[in-house]
Amino acid sequence: MNWTVVQRILGLLLMMFSLTMLPPIAFSLYFDDQSWLPFVEGFSLTLIAGVIIWLPVHRSRKDLRLRDGFLVVAAFWTVLGTFGAAPFYFSDVPSMSLTDAIFESMSGLTTTGATVLTGLDNLPVSVLYYRQQLQWLGGMGIIVLAVAVLPMLGVGGMQLYRAETPGPVKDNKLTPRITETAKALWYVYLAFTIACMLSYRLAGMGWFDALCHSFSTVAIGGFSPHDASIGYFDSALIDLVAIVFMFIAGINFSLHFFAWRYATIKHYFNDPEFKAYSFVLIFLSLVVLFTLFYHRGFDDPGDTIINGVFQAVSIATTTGFTTENFSLWPTLLPVLLIFASFVGGSAGSTAGGIKVIRWLLIYKQGAREVARLVHPNAEIPVKLGSSAVQPRVVDAVWGFFSVYIVVFGVMLLAMMATGLDQVTAFSAVAATLNNLGPGLGDVTAGFMTVSDAAKWISVVGMLLGRLEIFTLLVLITPTFWRH
Repeated sequence: MNWTVVQRILGLLLMMFSLTMLPPIAFSLYFDDQSWLPFVEGFSLTLIAGVIIWLPVHRSRKDLRLRDGFLVVAAFWTVLGTFGAAPFYFSDVPSMSLTDAIFESMSGLTTTGATVLTGLDNLPVSVLYYRQQLQWLGGMGIIVLAVAVLPMLGVGGMQLYRAETPGPVKDNKLTPRITETAKALWYVYLAFTIACMLSYRLAGMGWFDALCHSFSTVAIGGFSPHDASIGYFDSALIDLVAIVFMFIAGINFSLHFFAWRYATIKHYFNDPEFKAYSFVLIFLSLVVLFTLFYHRGFDDPGDTIINGVFQAVSIATTTGFTTENFSLWPTLLPVLLIFASFVGGSAGSTAGGIKVIRWLLIYKQGAREVARLVHPNAEIPVKLGSSAVQPRVVDAVWGFFSVYIVVFGVMLLAMMATGLDQVTAFSAVAATLNNLGPGLGDVTAGFMTVSDAAKWISVVGMLLGRLEIFTLLVLITPTFWRH
């Protein structure tokens, strides 16, 4: 383990992260909301900590190897999420405990979108902006992590694309090519954010709302400066803009990168995961609409269609925006939508969940086993498109799925041990482990009423979900630390 390299990178990350607390100061001074001091304190604390960590090892120039990569990736979200809580903790409005501050910060940075805050419409502008900015930065970090870093560590759905997409780096150590990949992805991510902001503005949002909601839409985060979320605007046009950009953000960013580089969209329709992702969203939307029309009638079909499709796309992509309280929808719909978040978006996107590509491989593996019952001696490969998938990749998917179920079960029991009922506990774990945000039961509107113990379990769930479980679990295995 190259501890000096890990320490140097962590110090640099903290110093860079401290700069993200400066824009809220500018917003505070411009809008005169008297809330700039907590951000100055947070900036100073984070910068000093970064310098203290970085300075003793700043001359180290060793290469960052595979094992170091796991530690850096885990530390990225854990340490930055913790220091990101500083402005919340130092603030008088809102007044937050350390637990609540870390929960809110981690929820933002992991793009989960669960919240412990109420009365958002009356909070200082600087605080509202900072929440949105956390999600946007976290979304960019997720893209670089999923497309450039995790494939080299051997985890994440993006390993399936290593041989055929232009984005992922194929080396077994972190090289300067990550910088090139990250820069290209940054341009794509920034372009989508600007396009989303302008679209929201043209649809009727003010500039501040358009900026804030574009941050959380492209990051598939779900935070909003309003308690009523997107429903605050009561605008079908704004809902349509959100649907389009939530759909786009849930697609593998390697495909966006390819489209940007070669100015073509044909490859989208040749990609098995994109086709499966589109099918899931269309099928889910149709089920939601059929059920809503069956129980509500056809008095206001336009409103029903917009709300139904919006909520289906929002929950299935794990964005978590709401236009109405879907937990009150009839029959199976609330639970169906929560289940849809387990599928999530595409690998290499800002979405959470298990990822479409894994479900697609599980389906194909199941179909192969059925075929083997009829033809026991046949050699039937699992294919994505025309390419056979390596057995090791299929094994990794099943391994991830198994561990995911075990982790979910353990967290569910832990949540129930804190006193939550079964519905609340189940949806709280789903909302955090899938990086979804909203849940059912007592966490429908947020996590403000649950105990501190449940909030800490949720924080662990957010990190596990964001880092695709294995990246964190590997750190507690003896094999990782054995020389």
